[in-house]
Amino acid sequence: MMKRTMIIAVILVGMIGWTLYESLGSNDGVLQDQLDENIESETGEGTPEKVESDIPEEDIGITQGMYAPDFELATLDGETAKLSDYRGQKIMLNFWATWCPPCRAEMPDMQRVYEEHDDAMILAVNLTETETGVAQVESFAEDFGLTFPILLDEHVEVAGTFGIQPVPTSFMINTKGRIDSIAIGPMNEDMIIQRFNEMD
Repeated sequence: MMKRTMIIAVILVGMIGWTLYESLGSNDGVLQDQLDENIESETGEGTPEKVESDIPEEDIGITQGMYAPDFELATLDGETAKLSDYRGQKIMLNFWATWCPPCRAEMPDMQRVYEEHDDAMILAVNLTETETGVAQVESFAEDFGLTFPILLDEHVEVAGTFGIQPVPTSFMINTKGRIDSIAIGPMNEDMIIQRFNEMD
């Protein structure tokens, strides 16, 4: 009886040991995958452009040559957009308002550039806190037939970050996310195209 009990105990211990070995062995693949992902994210492999967290804070600013500060805003069509979502594209980051006559003057030119030049991304940040409401911005966009993304700066926090005083003001941002130039005041179609052509 004692011998039988010992054999059963040895079999049970063996089964438990085998189960643990199999369980830990199958997790090795998962752990290796996680380790590979961590190494890839740390080395930057698979990510062609720097993301905001990789950029030293002292390299982020609102002057020429610096990386433009990232931000996230709601869009007029109900989505959300971050500036970094467009990294890798040439960007005209335009700050504007519906009540601003120079802004109204440059909108048709911006729309033509957006429609006719595939490499030109236009992001129009509306100073929504200064408007009577979002409906006013929607009506303006419809009247002018605007199809580029319109971002709603409802508390003018992003405008504050970029130090916006007069509108319109445009930051021309290159494919690496650096500010190539800044235009204070309205630009016509030729001026906008020239700015895009001068960027990497």
